This record gives sequence, C-alpha cells and structure tokens, in this order.
Amino acid sequence: MIEILVGAAGALFIVAGLFFLRFWRSTRDRFFLFFALSFFIEGANRIALYPSVGAQEEVPVYYLIRLVSYSLIIVAIVSKNWSRHPRA
Repeated sequence: MIEILVGAAGALFIVAGLFFLRFWRSTRDRFFLFFALSFFIEGANRIALYPSVGAQEEVPVYYLIRLVSYSLIIVAIVSKNWSRHPRA
C-alpha cells in the first residue's frame, strides 16, 4: 500500500511541475521555471529512490535532493522579489 501512495505522490509532484511549466511557456518568467524544476526533482526523487532505498527517509540522499529542490524554490522567490524592489 505504501508503494502506491509513494507513486501517487511522485506522480502528483510531476503534474504540479507540468502545471508550472505551462505557465513558464506562456510568460517566460524564471519564477515558474524554477518551481517546475523543483517539482520535477521532487517527483523523480519519490519515484526513483523508493524502490532502492525504501521507506528509510533518514538516508542522507533524500535530504540532499530535497535541499536542492527547496533551494530552487527559495531562489525563485528571492529573485522575483529582488527584481521588484527599486533601490532607494
């Protein structure tokens, strides 16, 4: 049962990535591209690592991949807000 839930979560991450990729294609805003990449990385992480590592989420590789994924989200938010604020 856990395998089905992990696969569903991975698929939903990829669907969310496709959602943001569609917005990036229409606006060409880096914000949406970074979010799409982040969700694709998370989806691939869930689907690809579960068969080899299993439910042992204390394995460092899970956290390293999540660090990269969440760092992309932080970079997207900071770069979006940085370009909006004019310097005084």
